[in-house]
Amino acid sequence: MFNKKKNNDQEENIMNTENASENPAENVENTDTTANETEQAPELSAEEKLQAEVQQLNDKYLRLYAEFDNYKRRTQKERVELLQTAGKDVIVSLLPVLDDFDRALKAMETAADVAPVKEGILLVSNKLKNTLSQKGLKDVESINQPFNTDFHEAITNIPAPTEELKGKVLDEVEKGYTLNDNVIRFAKVVVGA
Repeated sequence: MFNKKKNNDQEENIMNTENASENPAENVENTDTTANETEQAPELSAEEKLQAEVQQLNDKYLRLYAEFDNYKRRTQKERVELLQTAGKDVIVSLLPVLDDFDRALKAMETAADVAPVKEGILLVSNKLKNTLSQKGLKDVESINQPFNTDFHEAITNIPAPTEELKGKVLDEVEKGYTLNDNVIRFAKVVVGA
């Protein structure tokens, strides 16, 4: 029984070698055609892959360009709207001060005494300064301060009365202001030399 199996195994091996010896030409031809097909197929697929990649990148580029263009339009529109309404809150907060000035002008027409009118004008002036300071406006301190080109604009130099006032601001021709710590108007000053 074991002999029959060995014989069967030997016969199968012989047949396999015969088949292998009969088919080498076919195997070589099959290998060559498969190699040719794989050489042509990757070239076409590589070309197709590159075309697909180019198409995908073009699509991505166009979408990105359109998105950026929309962003530019939106920000430009927002900027125009901001410029049109930028001073709105300041103007609204100044309207009560304007009303007070109108009342003061009417009071000056019929006033016989100057002291109450003067007091009313001072109140309106203080109200205006408080309103502007709430919006971030501060005046620049200049008198007896060292001259600083970041805040001051020198109009002229005059001889300093004392040695310690050299290089310091002696007089202020026009007040300077900062808005949220940014200079919006330089103080025009006279500097001691």
